Order: sequence, then structure tokens, then C-alpha cells
Amino acid sequence: MITIKSEAEIKLMRISGKIVGQALVEIRARIKPGVTTQEIDKFAYEFFKKNDCVPAFLGYHGYPATICTSINSEVVHGIPGKRVLEEGDVVGVDIGAYYKGYCGDSARTFAVGKVESEVEKLLEVTFESLNKGIDQCRIGNRISDIGNAVQKHVENHGFSVVRDYVGHGIGKAMHEEPQVPNYGRPHQGPRIVEGMCLALEPMVNMGTEEVKVLQDGWTVVTKDGKFSAHFEDTIAILANGPENLTRVN
Repeated sequence: MITIKSEAEIKLMRISGKIVGQALVEIRARIKPGVTTQEIDKFAYEFFKKNDCVPAFLGYHGYPATICTSINSEVVHGIPGKRVLEEGDVVGVDIGAYYKGYCGDSARTFAVGKVESEVEKLLEVTFESLNKGIDQCRIGNRISDIGNAVQKHVENHGFSVVRDYVGHGIGKAMHEEPQVPNYGRPHQGPRIVEGMCLALEPMVNMGTEEVKVLQDGWTVVTKDGKFSAHFEDTIAILANGPENLTRVN
């Protein structure tokens, strides 16, 4: 069932969203060669604690960390650890938190130092595709209009959209109905109405769309070993258009 949020609920989601967005801004300043993903995770945990938030990922179905850090060919759900970031890497940081029972969820893929031009293009196109999807979050459109806009933009630039993982509704739970695929035909699925809150999250690969899960049971990687990018924002559907709750810059 799709839950419609009240004005009071969206007000709380603005707070959780802003804290999540600010955490990503702080993390971006810390992304550099020589840093471990474990160090980034520790910062996120302390940042949420300082801001009276509960990490959304920690303990979720047994997940062992505050954030997900997915490097290079890792698509999503990479577990922070002792791995050291190196020049030319990219790292997707997926992060979520609850404030007074309401969730904000966002992700960015960061370049570590200087990356190859095609990798830089991958990051740019994925972020642009997120914005294309957000533009479709308007009353009267349908959920598939979001994915269709993402898919068109991605494929027009020669990249592929991951189909095994999708965006989602969000609110009191991190994952709510409806599912929000990043592909598909337009004008299908539930109609978008005022008060919906959605987490849009394109996952885009340089090569094949096909992915697999590693033996840790969490980390999703591209089957061909090529780079992937992931961007996400939490969006509230309002009468005057979409409001991005997690983007603070």
C-alpha cells in the first residue's frame, strides 16, 4: 500500500533529509586517496549521533555498517572496511537515517582524485538521469514516467541501467511502496499524487546491465567488471512540484 504523507510528516522528512544530505557534503570533503571506507563509515555514524538521528542501514536485515561504500565495479551495498581508496577510483556512498521516526535516503558516487574521462562522463550522466527522473515527479504523471526518463537519458549516452535494483517509496520505513524502476515504458503504474514520498536512485553501468552478488551476501558488482555509478535523492510530491529533501547544495 502506498502511504500518503501529511504536511507534518513531510516536515520531519525535511529534517532527516537535510541531515543525510549534509552528511554527504561532509563525506565528499573526506574522499581522497589514502582514506579507508571504514573511516568514512565511522564519520557517518558519529555525524548521525550528533544530529539526533538513527542510522537506517545499521542492522537492517543484519547489515553491519552505517553506510554502503561501493567502489568501481561495485554497484551498491558494498560494506565499509579496511580497503584504501586510490587515485582513479570511484566510490558510491549510500546513506540513510531516521529523525523522529522518519527516514531520509540519499547516495552519491564520488571520484577519488582524477579519474578517466569516460568514468567522469558516467558520473555526470547518472546524476543527470536522476534529475530527469525528479522532473517527472509531478501530480498526474505515473511512476513509470520516472524510469522512462532515466532510461532514455542513460541509453542515449551509451550506458546501461541496472534492472535488478530499483528506487522506492519512503517515510516511516526506508523501503515502502511503490517500487520505482529506473527503466520502462511511460504512462504505466500508479499515478503520482500529492503527499507521495519517493527515493529515486539510478544505478548505471559502463558496460552490461547484468550484476551479481558477492559471497558476503551484500555487495552487488557488475558482471563484466566495468565501473558503475549510483545517485539517489528523497523526493516529496507537492502541489507546486517535486521537493528534493536530501539535496543541500
